[in-house]
Amino acid sequence: MDIKIDNILEGKVSRIMPFGAFIDLGEGKSGLVHISEIADAFVKDINDYVSLGQEVLVKIVSIDESGKIALSIKKAVEPKPEPQPQPFSQEKQNSFEDKLARFMKDSNEKLVALKHYHEGKRNR
Repeated sequence: MDIKIDNILEGKVSRIMPFGAFIDLGEGKSGLVHISEIADAFVKDINDYVSLGQEVLVKIVSIDESGKIALSIKKAVEPKPEPQPQPFSQEKQNSFEDKLARFMKDSNEKLVALKHYHEGKRNR
């Protein structure tokens, strides 16, 4: 087993705490996956993501001078591919001038309606 930063290893969840999960890496080594490194989503309860004795892939994020190993589960998984841009619909292909003309028309209609509303209130 090669304990070096950026290596991805398999370990077993040995203890779960409110702030993270301890992972047994074998050969007497263990590290902590902080709650913020469990998943990309907000993690309210670690038990929703890992369980005692579960085998997990972890990435070694850091090793401090005292030998404490910081791990990440979310960085150990393959990154999700970026969504590919979809072809523009016809509406999105309209020119800037078309969009501006539509905006001006809508804006003027709203101003006229607002003016009529206020005039009606004054005449009461």
